[in-house]
Amino acid sequence: MQQGLKRDAHPTASSAMTQLKDIKKTLPLRVLSQQDWQHWITKGYVIVRQAVPPANVERLVEVLWAFDEKDPNDPSTWYAPQRREHKMKELNNTGMLEIYNHQYLWDNRMEPRIYGAFVDIWDREDMWVTIDRANLNPPKKIKGNPNGFIHWDVDTSLRPLPIGVQGVLSLKKQDGDVGGFQCVPALFEHFEEWEKTQPADRDPMHPDMASLSVVNIDMEPGDLMIFNSLLAHGVRPNHAENRVRMAQYISMHPAEFDNVAEREERIRLWRERDHPKREAFPGDPREWEKRNAATAVLTPLGEKLLGLTAW
Repeated sequence: MQQGLKRDAHPTASSAMTQLKDIKKTLPLRVLSQQDWQHWITKGYVIVRQAVPPANVERLVEVLWAFDEKDPNDPSTWYAPQRREHKMKELNNTGMLEIYNHQYLWDNRMEPRIYGAFVDIWDREDMWVTIDRANLNPPKKIKGNPNGFIHWDVDTSLRPLPIGVQGVLSLKKQDGDVGGFQCVPALFEHFEEWEKTQPADRDPMHPDMASLSVVNIDMEPGDLMIFNSLLAHGVRPNHAENRVRMAQYISMHPAEFDNVAEREERIRLWRERDHPKREAFPGDPREWEKRNAATAVLTPLGEKLLGLTAW
């Protein structure tokens, strides 16, 4: 399921054969509008406004501060060293929080509006949610590259092109000062034509940005952004004076209930409050979740999104 991905945090869908932008809808749209759908298939991303209730955001923000042992009212606590080195070097010091199975994370995953948005994207109901983490990113002390970076999370030289989708739930206001998600929708829209103008040995993970324009994405707390893995994207640094950026990563992909090993591992991670055993996830050396949280209570939808019960 990880074939073709740079980060193994977001699986591709091995059972999917049609590129997401080429799907012909058979199910009625649940959450996205027709305008949203057109934006999704042409620009490669869509924003679901107020995808979760404000109360969900507020309580998760409180837990993430506690998990990271930082005081939201004391910026001097925001710059403690990361607890474990990432094997994927580009993830070092990016604010990743190794928390995966807390009840409040699951509450957002199980929100019907979140699920409905991914049903719209995939045009199918049998979804599994990714076991992913959160992020807390304070302002940069050292002002480096103000433009951040742009890359693909998949190898765009592969044929057929990988199929995948990712999602970010904003927990704090994301704007030009606080940084955050940025992307190149024109490149997604015109990728085939653009590729013909590039050298045969082009970097399949990083586009040549000489003639391309970057779009910065603003989001409010509770907004969910879903983007196609073929959308070139990146992160702008946080250059705000005293505001942090916070997010939860949420994505869904077609369920693979017959993949017994994967399903049993997902259930174990949930039950034992453990982290995925993959390169992108170093885990929490303190085992905070095991010591401070109970196994999340799942709704009937949550049981299906995990793989505990079949669709």
